[in-house]
Amino acid sequence: MSMNGYNGDEKKHIVSMRLNNNDRNAIQMMASRLFVRESELYRFAVNTLLNRMDKLHDPDCTGSDLLPLFIELREELNQNLSFKKQQLFKIVNNGNAHPDKFVAMTDIELLLLPQHLLRQRLLQIEDALSVREQNISVWLERYFAVKYGLDKTLNKNLEADES
Repeated sequence: MSMNGYNGDEKKHIVSMRLNNNDRNAIQMMASRLFVRESELYRFAVNTLLNRMDKLHDPDCTGSDLLPLFIELREELNQNLSFKKQQLFKIVNNGNAHPDKFVAMTDIELLLLPQHLLRQRLLQIEDALSVREQNISVWLERYFAVKYGLDKTLNKNLEADES
């Protein structure tokens, strides 16, 4: 079984979605340029999404375990899904996050702020000042890494960003 839960024996389903003309034209142009059918490009997009968001497949992955995912996709998710703070709080803490993994609402709010407001808010957080960075995304990652003791994977990503 692959990462997305699909194996060759499973029944396939037809799914309908609405796209604006610009998006549909872009998909058609990409498919043509890649010499593939549009449907293959849509399947590729879905598989890519499932792989990038794989932590959401695991019900035991809650609280601070999800922060690297939401940091990485912060702008894309905000732009496309328009999460509200209560909604994201429920997603991250899942109603039963282990106390060691619980993410405070004030930190959830940071994930929803646009860049210019995020910088202002981080400047007001004493613990964030000690890991201050010019790059606002790296700064947010460092703040969460220190505060929530995020795993070595996030720290490796931070080191790669510096070089």
